Amino acid sequence: MNRFPLPFFILAAALLLTASDTRAELRAGTAAVDITPDQWPLAPRGSFHPRPTDSAHDPLKVRCLVLDDGKTRIALAVVDSCMVHREQLDPAKAAAAKATGIPVEHMLVSSTHTHSAPFANASHGTPQELAYRKKLIAGITAAIVEAAAKLQPARAGWSGHDLPDEVFNRRWFLQPGTMPLNPFGEDTDIVKMNPPRDPKVLINPAGPTDPEVSVLYIEDAKGKPLSVFANYSLHYVGNTGGQMSADYYGEFARLMPVRMGRAADGFVAMMSNGTSGDINNINFTDPRPRREPFEQIRIVASKTADAATRAIRHIDRKSADLSLAMTQRAITLKHRAPTPEQIARARNIIKVDAEAEKKLPRLAKAYAERTLALAEKPETTQVLIQAIRIGDLALCTLPFEVFAEIGLELKHRSPAADTFVVELANGGYGYLPTPGQHRFGGYETWLTTNKVQKDASVILVDNLVEMLGELFP
Repeated sequence: MNRFPLPFFILAAALLLTASDTRAELRAGTAAVDITPDQWPLAPRGSFHPRPTDSAHDPLKVRCLVLDDGKTRIALAVVDSCMVHREQLDPAKAAAAKATGIPVEHMLVSSTHTHSAPFANASHGTPQELAYRKKLIAGITAAIVEAAAKLQPARAGWSGHDLPDEVFNRRWFLQPGTMPLNPFGEDTDIVKMNPPRDPKVLINPAGPTDPEVSVLYIEDAKGKPLSVFANYSLHYVGNTGGQMSADYYGEFARLMPVRMGRAADGFVAMMSNGTSGDINNINFTDPRPRREPFEQIRIVASKTADAATRAIRHIDRKSADLSLAMTQRAITLKHRAPTPEQIARARNIIKVDAEAEKKLPRLAKAYAERTLALAEKPETTQVLIQAIRIGDLALCTLPFEVFAEIGLELKHRSPAADTFVVELANGGYGYLPTPGQHRFGGYETWLTTNKVQKDASVILVDNLVEMLGELFP
């Protein structure tokens, strides 16, 4: 005789089916595709006055990790580029989606922000640039497609390790009377980017740093390392001797197989850029000795690789049973509009000769040209932001050079157990200061360096927190 009524068995069976149906067995695939230029000369993107070069010191690559829990697939790709715009990313994602079935909304493609990579958008329209743009777009597509084709059973874990001695806030309050005019001829700035290394001039930094080297670690079914997706809030290091280079991001990727020792075939490590819009590698109060080209890149890469390795050692659980989710929003922001007076001044400045230009504030002509270009832009622009769930880990993305305090706020407000913030993801729209930092002025807040409305960071952070709340109820 049955001790339990029939509805009990129906409910129990339903619960068992539901549990089986929602079980998430992780699979992962990796790829690294070379996008080093084939045709020279090319100018690097990260300079007001770039000088063409005809060689690369080390390869530029697109590195990709695809994850699949049986229901959802996501692609995490990192490109060795200063920034890649939607004009290049959208066709690359569309082609990858057609080949793999991964929705474009489930693709995170970010740039490392190396300043020694070519213009992604063929800004000058030279044959070499056009050839490179074609190779870049094809490389992004190929990396996602190849990684998706190599899915295998995997386990994942995540952790972090602080590396505070290589990150410095580059915005400083200066002693009264020591602040130069900005490119618009104004004396309104009270913060200086990259100030003199002079204790008589410096007061204190204008913001915090985020010292964490965050790591998403993937291993195969046999326990061999398969991928490391790292994140550190540090601008490029530079001093590449005029050659193209992936900077410390590429050197980190080269070193991690050494740190892992018994890495699986196809192991791929990548370093994404955290919120480093106001952070660089310069100690302003205790300047380091001079370095030869690439020496400091190697030092920073070695230390971040060590930190990532220590983080991996501290992962207490690596799971093959976790779920994935990803959401994306398109947010409309207003472009900052130059005033009629700023436009008139800019038109006058671009007409001056070289001798007259010497009497103007530094970069006045460059910003005059940028001001006129901004005046021609539409009233608004649409940017993409993303939130990703990998078990109890959250990833957030922003298509800007983001101030460190914004990343720290997102980490603090996130409902996830751990959170990484990836900048310059899915586009590049200039700097993203907070409203408070706008009041301080300085390079990152100048018109055209910062192109969108001054409260954009508030809008974007609030949206991301809401999106995380949907993924982590």
